[in-house]
Amino acid sequence: MTTQNAPTSLALPTAAARIATTAGAAIALIGTFLAWTWTDEFPGDLTVTGYPGGLQVLALICAALTLLFALSGYGIKGLRWLTPGGTNSPTRLLALGTLGVVGYSIGAITVKLGGAVNLEPGAWVSGIGALIAVIASLQLPSDLPLDKDSSPNAWERFRDSLRAPAPGRAKDLPAWAEILIIAVAFGIGLHIFTYGIDTEYAELFIGFMITVAFGFTAVSRAGLIARITALTTKHRNVTLAAALVAAFCFPFTQQNEQYALIGANILIFATVALGLNVVVGLAGLLDLGYVAFLGVGAYAAALVSGSPMSPIGVQFPFWAAVLTGAAASLVFGVVIGAPTLRLRGDYLAIVTLGFGEIFRLTVNALNGVSGPDVTNGSQGIPSIPDLNILGFDFGISHDIGGFTLGRSANYYLLMLVFTGVVVMVFRRSNESRIGRAWVAIREDETAATAMGINAFRLKLLAFALGATLAGLAGTVQAHVSYTVTPEQYQFAGSVPPNSAFLLAAVILGGMGTLSGPLVGAALLYLIPAKLQFMQDYQLFLFGLALILLMRFRPEGLVADRRKQLEFHETGQLDVPPDVPLTDTAAGTTKAGA
Repeated sequence: MTTQNAPTSLALPTAAARIATTAGAAIALIGTFLAWTWTDEFPGDLTVTGYPGGLQVLALICAALTLLFALSGYGIKGLRWLTPGGTNSPTRLLALGTLGVVGYSIGAITVKLGGAVNLEPGAWVSGIGALIAVIASLQLPSDLPLDKDSSPNAWERFRDSLRAPAPGRAKDLPAWAEILIIAVAFGIGLHIFTYGIDTEYAELFIGFMITVAFGFTAVSRAGLIARITALTTKHRNVTLAAALVAAFCFPFTQQNEQYALIGANILIFATVALGLNVVVGLAGLLDLGYVAFLGVGAYAAALVSGSPMSPIGVQFPFWAAVLTGAAASLVFGVVIGAPTLRLRGDYLAIVTLGFGEIFRLTVNALNGVSGPDVTNGSQGIPSIPDLNILGFDFGISHDIGGFTLGRSANYYLLMLVFTGVVVMVFRRSNESRIGRAWVAIREDETAATAMGINAFRLKLLAFALGATLAGLAGTVQAHVSYTVTPEQYQFAGSVPPNSAFLLAAVILGGMGTLSGPLVGAALLYLIPAKLQFMQDYQLFLFGLALILLMRFRPEGLVADRRKQLEFHETGQLDVPPDVPLTDTAAGTTKAGA
């Protein structure tokens, strides 16, 4: 249902606004096939007519999506499935995304080449078309009615114009068709993620982020994400299998070792973030020193993996090194958790922060001078040998099915196995009685204790489980990075992993969810890795991102139903209205008593 409340006050009929939006998107689309600049000094080669490249491709995608959703507003058969929820709000968002990509491209060309004189007609054509599409789309009616009792200003009208109704119940499809839709959705996700990692320069990655941000929001407002979510909820095991298959295919799409290494590190940090999600997201324990457990696992594995710089001088098989790292982290989790988990809130956070710093200072002091020679102090344990499991050497390239997998791809696939194990543990724990008890403790520990839950024992179990999962990831990280040093495991720093990075990944992705920390860790690692010039401002940007998130989406990017109801108005009163009883009702109550 739409209303005639347009977000701007310009008097343009709905039919004319839709025609102008469609025409503007078409003009912007045509402009992407024309040259945007005359010189190839700007990356991406935007000088060719008839063959879009670089940022032109992203503008082409945005303009094409805007055109499709604008045509869907006409009710054209074959396109109506695009908008089961909102019709005009996704068109507005995509038009804004088109203008954002084209405008950023024009600005980047102007700044990099030294003036707007370096722009060719194609850039102006796309820019004018995108601007027409935005202005016209703002005249389309809102998908949700405005409150008649309020007098919203221009910003409030614009914000309300981006809201959309929830889609209705989808038509039942055969099981094979639903599974096929899930597979296609994960295939599209894999292609988008691969494109983002493969971007070769910062300008293209920024354009990619603009495209994804507006595109994902538009698809969500259209109701397609809700439809996909309904299918994945219905077929959970199929969804998990599809996700693992898509992740398994990733290294086969990479020919650059650097990009495959980014994928391996994303898996490592996402796995650690998922372990922290057990502690913070499920049990509600604010742990600011969690990265220390990753360090314990990494150091334990490095000491027993045959490094020539290891003071112990032993080499365990990989499975034994994994068990050693996990067991060491488990012991530290129990030893640290037992005396501290009787604390709550800020006091617990301060103690865990102290533990993280104590760990870093201790391994730095075990150098044979300030203390026993165990960790080589600030030099760490270098030259950790590559793994060799059942004759498969992870340090060399392998040809499999016509694809060449390098060292980073090998470790990516190994880490994927560990990620699958951690996902299974988290999922089973979350759905068990213990998981429900953790949620009860998180919501109200006093009430949970009054209901007979042993809060201390269950909090200690969550702390120990989270530490063990971090230790598992640490054993692989030690081999991927060749070396472990104390400075890798700080509370905050410009290079992940660190406790602040992991906590931000959990909060950004969505506390207590399975996919939230995975998404959050991927974003927080990929963005700094692709935008190297932003490393000096990483902490500032993390803080800014969290502030914006708390303001506009406090439940995180991927939120469960509980968090959505908790942080957003639902139209339901938490407390029934205080209405005095009438004489008749009072008499009935007394008689019933």
